[in-house]
Amino acid sequence: MEMRKLGAQGLEVSAEGLGCMGMSEFYGPGDEAESTATIHRALDLGVNFLDTADMYGPHTNEELVGRAIRGRRGEVVLATKFGVVRDPANRGIRGISGRPEYVRQACDGSLQRLGTDHIDLYYQHRVDAEVPIEETVGAMSRLVEEGKVRFLGLSEAGAGTIRRAHAVHPITALQSEYSLWSRDIEDDIIPTLRELGIGLVAYSPLGRGFLTGRFTSPDDFAPDDFRRGSPRFQGENFQKNLDLVKHIEEMAVAKGCTASQLALAWVMARGEDVVPIPGTKRRKYLEENVGALKVCLTADDLARIEEIAPMGVAAGTRYPEAAMAAIGR
Repeated sequence: MEMRKLGAQGLEVSAEGLGCMGMSEFYGPGDEAESTATIHRALDLGVNFLDTADMYGPHTNEELVGRAIRGRRGEVVLATKFGVVRDPANRGIRGISGRPEYVRQACDGSLQRLGTDHIDLYYQHRVDAEVPIEETVGAMSRLVEEGKVRFLGLSEAGAGTIRRAHAVHPITALQSEYSLWSRDIEDDIIPTLRELGIGLVAYSPLGRGFLTGRFTSPDDFAPDDFRRGSPRFQGENFQKNLDLVKHIEEMAVAKGCTASQLALAWVMARGEDVVPIPGTKRRKYLEENVGALKVCLTADDLARIEEIAPMGVAAGTRYPEAAMAAIGR
């Protein structure tokens, strides 16, 4: 397995990680036995970078990951996130907290659920507009001093916030959505990361599954699948985005790979400091995703992809309006 460095502080991870969110929520019913087998297969293949968060479930995804890695913790680079606050009794209600006392409380909860004494990469999931980033990162840095956390990260933060955070304690990685249909961070975020020596962890590198070509109608999603409420998966936007997928599939056939593998290979080709974390809860898709590491994109291939999927190609925003307001703070 190819390894990549995230940030300038010494963290190395597999060139492709595994997003575990969908094993517990958001993408239809889960299957813990298959999810656990998927995590074990990932480790067997050398995929050591596992991503979760306390809000997935809430809490149940960390518990699942913790059970799955029991006895194999030494093989794992474990990343989790705090900051999106959900009420287990009413999962639709959400808030954001970056309060220093909450940072410590959240970390202790994650450590317990994950069954570990340390978190390798600890992200603030969303920036709290009411709490100065210096206070939040200051609290996170104390977790590093205490040995509870090894490296710090942010998720979906704006360039100015990243700079302010990095001045308090080195930020190792930014996690943001990045794919062939989500390239908005190329203008100012990625240049900022490279100036500061911060790695990029790309979530939803397959466009929440849309870029795989497996979906042809909103009816393909389970009734409780959150994609049904996402602008890119609705009405005319869905049909327009299918045209993009068709072009990707055609190019993939010519390259002798799948659409998923082509999309992942493109993300990995964006730089040695970029690590995608495609999510899946099934071994067959994990193995397909890992196959992207064997796809070599030539300069001509990259130019063709640029024609197919220029910045702004997707129809519709990434999230509904309320959720978009929390991005790029």
